[in-house]
Amino acid sequence: MRRKTLCPAIAGGRRSVITGSMGKPATINPRIVEGLYCEALVLSDEVRHAFTLGGTLSGSLSGTPPRAFDRPNAEDPARIALSAEGLRTTTRMMHAIAWLLNHRAHLMGELSEFQLRRHGRLSAELGAGDPAFLALLPSTTRDLVNATQRFYERLLRLDRAWRHTAAADEPGAVARLRERVERRMAG
Repeated sequence: MRRKTLCPAIAGGRRSVITGSMGKPATINPRIVEGLYCEALVLSDEVRHAFTLGGTLSGSLSGTPPRAFDRPNAEDPARIALSAEGLRTTTRMMHAIAWLLNHRAHLMGELSEFQLRRHGRLSAELGAGDPAFLALLPSTTRDLVNATQRFYERLLRLDRAWRHTAAADEPGAVARLRERVERRMAG
């Protein structure tokens, strides 16, 4: 169930794909960053809500009947799955929000491009959920985990495209050194 949001970028619960003309990835601009930021906040709130122990463990939020989640056994595989996937999912969303906050700061002039490039990289190492653990979770929670993975993959594509475009625009260290040597030799 989608809650109401004030984010105009995702009004009505629609998540849009960020593409430019002819299906090429769009460049990162304030409008895209703000829309993604709103979407990240909504997703993060849903993650927090889904992995709140009281609601998810009883099955009441997912609409599924209570299962193994109700047993108090700390070694219960369903509880372990919930904890592991909850930690993985919240970590993924916190990385996404940090990346978006860095880009917002850069667009507002609070971070230089050098600082953004140095500290604003998304980790491609955040893995997908464990299929065995995901199978133990309610279907709505699984769907939410998959939605966060798709969202993070979109940010990774944007980050790669932004870094690739910017790297192609500016000469590398070797090219700059070569230019300095040529200028000195020329006079």
